[in-house]
Amino acid sequence: MKPINKLIIQDEFIGFYLLKELNVRQTSGTPPKDYFDIVLSDSSGQVSAKYWDVTIQDKETFFPMQLVKIQGTVQSYRDQPQVKISKIRKAREDDGVSLTDFVRSAPIRPVDLLHTIKLTIHEITDHKIRNIVQFCVDRVEEKLMHYPAAKTYHHAYFAGLAYHIVRMLEIGDFVCKQRPFLNPDLLKAGIILHDIAKPEEMIAQMGIVTEYSNQGRLLGHIVMASNWIVEAAVTFNIPLDSEMVLGLQHLVLSHHNLGEWGSPVQPQTAEAVALHYIDMLDAKLQMVEDALDTTAETEPWTPMIRGLENKSIYRLNV
Repeated sequence: MKPINKLIIQDEFIGFYLLKELNVRQTSGTPPKDYFDIVLSDSSGQVSAKYWDVTIQDKETFFPMQLVKIQGTVQSYRDQPQVKISKIRKAREDDGVSLTDFVRSAPIRPVDLLHTIKLTIHEITDHKIRNIVQFCVDRVEEKLMHYPAAKTYHHAYFAGLAYHIVRMLEIGDFVCKQRPFLNPDLLKAGIILHDIAKPEEMIAQMGIVTEYSNQGRLLGHIVMASNWIVEAAVTFNIPLDSEMVLGLQHLVLSHHNLGEWGSPVQPQTAEAVALHYIDMLDAKLQMVEDALDTTAETEPWTPMIRGLENKSIYRLNV
């Protein structure tokens, strides 16, 4: 079976893949005909696909997050590869394939990522900050072992959220050493807490977001995490108007920087400024890394990356 990141234009292939996304669309002809608009994925990446002339039985058979065996041809559509599926069936038990074989995951074991996060919490010297962070992490600890950091933009894979947090902690450790005016306890707390409510914002299976929860749709992870900080402060009898609680809430509420990106306020403390740019740096570089990893090595340019203002990345051959 050929991995998705090895598929090239004009390839004809047969293999097992995951139906990461599946939507029923209609052609513009008269009369219109139903077809499947699909995203196929495996552990190496994903590719868009089309299955034409869909029958009623097909619509009752195929759904997202299923493993399927397909026969297809790689075509070019708007300068990007797109698979035309000629045959498709559900994977059977005797095929010997497992869902876990087709899901991309963080390059570090989830148990090790969680251990690093817990160790960092233990290193926070201010016990009040430490208690608040632990309170919030305890709410989602099990989900941290497998939840992605986002649906599509960055770290959108198994244990992606924990991987994102750990990579940010590494950057934050360097920044605090270089800029000693920063409060390490606050910055570590902000890094761990900034996306901590995402497992309650999103509904995910095997690291793939299938939909958003009602809380996620109506509140979002930023507001939810800020509320958790308040709940923790009440639990530990910490005044809600204390600068520590205010500072932690501000870190979470401002880390997206702009209102159109989801933050009600902009960063206005030193640690909040640092958190925003550490978050941006890790997310943007991960987008680049993911695009390079999931693009065929024979292709010099990656597909356009939405999170990088729809720019493509060129693979320098140096």
